[in-house]
Amino acid sequence: MSKTLIAVLGVIGFIIIVALLIVGWITSTYNQLVRLDEMVNQSWAQVENQYQRRYDLIPNLVETVKGYAKHEREVFTQVTEARAKVGQINISPEVLKDPEAFAKFQQAQDALGSALARLLAVAENYPQLKANENFLQLQAQLEGTENRISVERRRYNEVVQQYNTYIRRFPVNIIAGMFGFRERPYFKAAEQAQQAPKVQF
Repeated sequence: MSKTLIAVLGVIGFIIIVALLIVGWITSTYNQLVRLDEMVNQSWAQVENQYQRRYDLIPNLVETVKGYAKHEREVFTQVTEARAKVGQINISPEVLKDPEAFAKFQQAQDALGSALARLLAVAENYPQLKANENFLQLQAQLEGTENRISVERRRYNEVVQQYNTYIRRFPVNIIAGMFGFRERPYFKAAEQAQQAPKVQF
């Protein structure tokens, strides 16, 4: 064999090896992107489960409180309207890719949480209601659900942080852009939570 042929075969072999390494890296990177994307979707499903649980508790809680606090119509209306708004928002893993739709969902959930807090505050004015076994069970279930929502939102944010960090790293960001992987939004604290309460003595 001539030296030229050996050199050409060597260059071709080198190019093939480099091409295989690049294809292998792209495949591995894509698979990691898919894995992280699915982790975000799975984490989101857990958040949705807890929100659904809270959504399902509300009618029973409202009816129980109504039995004792009939003239608190404004609070009942606020809870009912907030629940209706939450029910109108269709959120899916695809919506997680739209920060504006995600923000609307979060605002609706925060409004519902605020309305529920007002409803529970009304209960403080009615000692007979606070002693009602059904109300106490619903209140405990709601408190447990609120805690689970908080935990699942934190877990979701942790998974989103991993995902967002990964897709922003170079050269992964090139592959992520080629295949349509975009940053996912985080849950943010409600505006009221960012302001320190004023305490007056």
